[in-house]
Amino acid sequence: MTLTKELKSKLINDYKLHEKDTGSPEVQIVILTERIKLLTDHLKVHPKDKHSRRGLIKMVNERRRHLNYLFEYHKDRYKKIVANLNLRGL
Repeated sequence: MTLTKELKSKLINDYKLHEKDTGSPEVQIVILTERIKLLTDHLKVHPKDKHSRRGLIKMVNERRRHLNYLFEYHKDRYKKIVANLNLRGL
């Protein structure tokens, strides 16, 4: 149910802006999206898991804040990340 180190490293390498980048909004959005996907699958199997549902809602809100930041201050980066996420099916 958790992200593996290999998957997280691959996501960071795919979306980083510079060599040492691990905290840009794009990287955070992609990692949160992957975690949301995993947690959504978990909740399909365990619908009464209210604690995980709360965590899912927190992650969705955090991802929304990152997307809002990009939309407000970096529209080109926002369009790029949204297009990439739609192509990946996330």
